[in-house]
Amino acid sequence: MSQFTHLPPNSQLREFTSLELAQALMEKLSISAQDWHRLKSNPQARAGEQIAAAMVFLLKERPQEALVRLEVAAGWLNHSLTAPPCPDRQQKAND
Repeated sequence: MSQFTHLPPNSQLREFTSLELAQALMEKLSISAQDWHRLKSNPQARAGEQIAAAMVFLLKERPQEALVRLEVAAGWLNHSLTAPPCPDRQQKAND
C-alpha cells in the first residue's frame, strides 16, 4: 500500500478550499475527448473520474449524487460495467 505524502505547513494548497481542490482533481481526472478512445475501457481511469465527481458532490452537500458516482466507480472497479460505444460511431450509425 502506498504511503501518504504530508504537506508542509506553509503549502500553497492550504490557500484553497476543499471544494476547490476537489474540483481541480475532478478536472484533472476527467477523460478528455482526445483521450477517450485510449481510456474509455480503463477501469482505474473511469473510476477515478467518478470518485472525484463524488467528492465534489459530497462537498456541495449533495450526498445522493455522490453516492450514485461512488456506485458507478465501484462498478468500474469490480468490472460489472463496460465502456459504452464510441460516441462518434454511435452517431454515424444513427445517420
